[in-house]
Amino acid sequence: MTNNTQIWIWLQNGSIMKAILDKEEGILRIFNENDNLLLKRTGLSKHLIKQIEVCIIRYGAKRLDAHEEPFKFL
Repeated sequence: MTNNTQIWIWLQNGSIMKAILDKEEGILRIFNENDNLLLKRTGLSKHLIKQIEVCIIRYGAKRLDAHEEPFKFL
């Protein structure tokens, strides 16, 4: 993962969801609590990734620091 990669986690319908956003590559990946890939989008602009971040934050997502444990936020 690069410095342009962000990891977000949130609860949705009782399940833990994880999003990995790579601003430089323009890639969005969303995983469920079992790390199954649910959605992958490529070729996204930096502006569109910023809009996706805003939507994810509305779900109550927390951004993970590169060295944080995910369970700290739950």
